[in-house]
Amino acid sequence: MDDVWSEGDAGVLLRVGAPPIFVTLARGAQRLGQDGVLDLSAEIGRPPGGAMTWLGDRYRLVRPSLADRFAAVRRGAQIVTPKDAAQLLYLAGVAPGGRVLEAGAGSGALTIALAVAVGPSGAVTACDRRTDFLEVARRNVERAGLAARVTFVERDVARDGVGAKDVDSILLDLPEPWAVVPSAKEALVPGGYIATYTPTYNQLERTVRALRSAGLDAVRAVELLERPIHVGDGGTRPEFEMLGHTGFLASGRRAD
Repeated sequence: MDDVWSEGDAGVLLRVGAPPIFVTLARGAQRLGQDGVLDLSAEIGRPPGGAMTWLGDRYRLVRPSLADRFAAVRRGAQIVTPKDAAQLLYLAGVAPGGRVLEAGAGSGALTIALAVAVGPSGAVTACDRRTDFLEVARRNVERAGLAARVTFVERDVARDGVGAKDVDSILLDLPEPWAVVPSAKEALVPGGYIATYTPTYNQLERTVRALRSAGLDAVRAVELLERPIHVGDGGTRPEFEMLGHTGFLASGRRAD
């Protein structure tokens, strides 16, 4: 079979009406939170999607989605939210097989999204100036089953530059992305993108100014607001609470 479970793979236990349970395929018993002990040895070598019984309930063991991987991130630094992560991937032109550099790895949530997007033939380099953040990100990426696609580098890119070349996409989640833009542009292939995430207007203004000054093309800035909809028969309406401001996104493309 082409698609079978291997030891070390990330998986999800699904049961109707219950939250997904993130697991790692391993031989022998493993404890899952406070719920109990589970042995997935028999699943190794079998195809995903099989049914199994645990603690008296019936589950399906499936490959994790990006949403499952995001939900399983153990936080250190504040993470980029899913709504912003998806738009950042779009703005940065991230695609299967891409060579991507991320500066400001934090807890690794965006790193996970990038690793999923580039696929097994792509590569992500995740940089951070803080050793503790880098270790949290590394553990979360390993737990998500994506370690083979990501290289972690301890580097202060604002001070020392990105230290890379021939990169398709560069994403900056830093307090001072404008300081990185010149070296980031030089690291890009023609047609490559820079995308940034900043929480304040002052940071956004300085970042966009730097993107324009560096000669990047198609510079734009956006903010995403997420409002759930309550759906009922004859009573559909917006929810009263929404996920408002989280950060401003900016991007530009190397055209020269």
